[in-house]
Amino acid sequence: MEIKKSEFVISSPTFHGCPADTKPEYAFIGRSNVGKSSLINMLCNRKNLAKTSATPGKTLLINHFIINNEWYLVDLPGYGYAKRSKTVQQKLEQMISSYILQRKQLINVFVLIDIRHAPQQIDLEFIDWLGQSKVPFSIVFTKADKLPTTKIKAAANAYMNKLKETWEELPPYFITSSEQRLGQHEVLDYIEDINLQLKNNMAE
Repeated sequence: MEIKKSEFVISSPTFHGCPADTKPEYAFIGRSNVGKSSLINMLCNRKNLAKTSATPGKTLLINHFIINNEWYLVDLPGYGYAKRSKTVQQKLEQMISSYILQRKQLINVFVLIDIRHAPQQIDLEFIDWLGQSKVPFSIVFTKADKLPTTKIKAAANAYMNKLKETWEELPPYFITSSEQRLGQHEVLDYIEDINLQLKNNMAE
């Protein structure tokens, strides 16, 4: 898939404010500072579509971007930012969970993981929650350029092996680098394949 057009549509404080549209939605989420905005900009070939910030935890709303007038890329707030107050954190968790569990247009959640780090409990708990809630998801390893090439695959395999301890079937995963534009085609082709399946199912 080639992204020819990407536009910001709306920021919503709750899932009730999301676009009244039936187009498929693909959500991106991860711990604060995982490189989510940079990844979104890389996927869309735009420098500042999603606002990057030196301060983690900046995304506080559900942000919708319309892609090729065919589907929505949804930028969700990061989780696990320690400097937020408990009240704000609880409000964000409620916003995220209500969107993920109740938004019928949501097709897949991309969970972003910094490939440099050992599996973190907060990520594993979020992944388990998605599985228990029967929400389709994929894992996107970010910042692969920060590791030596020889260690990238081993780091991803180590993470997936950790998931094998509790998962019978592993989710798809992608290795990306926003700096090197690594993984762009793989992620977009994955979305395109799902969109084609959805169209075929509707035509039947």
